[in-house]
Formats: sequence, structure tokens, C-alpha cells
Amino acid sequence: MATLDDFNDEPADQAVQALRACNAAPRFAAELVAGRPFPDAETLVGRAEEVARSLPWEEVLIALAAHPRIGDRVEGGSTEAMSSRTEQSSMTGADDATREALLDGNRRYEERFDHVFLIRASGRSPQEMLAELERRLGNEEEAERAEVTEQLAQITALRVRGLVS
Repeated sequence: MATLDDFNDEPADQAVQALRACNAAPRFAAELVAGRPFPDAETLVGRAEEVARSLPWEEVLIALAAHPRIGDRVEGGSTEAMSSRTEQSSMTGADDATREALLDGNRRYEERFDHVFLIRASGRSPQEMLAELERRLGNEEEAERAEVTEQLAQITALRVRGLVS
């Protein structure tokens, strides 16, 4: 899909498929497709953020399962993989020490919270992401779930915007 009109007019199953690359939570795609047609891209993006922020934790976990670890080399040609590579492009310039620290931090984070560390990587340096990872390791479970959900909403918004632009 290249335009908002395409998104609004696509058969529902094709629109759902395209949205799954933006956020893999089943409720996310279903709610956005049910809300068509959208009058403009900003309304669609706003609704995408709203839906992502309102997802129950079980659906957030489904969405998280589709995200690679920060610093992992993302393979494959899927839309999700291409988005992740673009979003994490700053990692190509990361030095070995930062990469190692992110790998260690990811391991500690997953042991503590039992899911992948999620952060909107777009526009952030590897050092900024590492600092956020270290800070968030100190969060309590409820606070971290809120941060994960917010990061998911930001990533979703970027991807939905890209879908219709």
C-alpha cells in the first residue's frame, strides 16, 4: 500500500496483513480496519497510537514477539524485518563495547521482565538506547509495562505513517 486511499479501499484481509507489520497484536489490526475509511493520514496515525496504547498486556506481548532485540542483526525480507533494520540503522555505527553492553543489558532485561527490551530506536543513538535500557532495568513491573506500551505505540505510529506515505 502506498497511499491512504489504497489503505481505505483495500480488502480487509489485505489491510490487516499490512497492519500486522506495524503491530502484530491481533486487536490492533482489527480495530484499525474496522475504523476505515480514515479522512487523512494523521487521523489514522493518531488512531493507531490510541489503539496501541489501549492494548491489554497479553496483546502487547504478542506484538513484542515480532520485535528483534536492539542490536541484533535483523535478517529476512519481511516488512517487519525491513522496518526493524531501518529503525535500528544507528546500530551500524556502534562500537564493540556498546554492542557488548547492549547484548548484556538485553540478557539481564529479559531475565528480569521475561520479554524483549522494546524502545523506539528511530532517531536514537546506540548510547541513548543503552542508557535507556540501563535506566529501565530499575523499573518496577507495572512501570515497565507502561513504558513498553508507550514505546510500542511510538513504533507503531512511525510504521503506520510509513505505510500510507
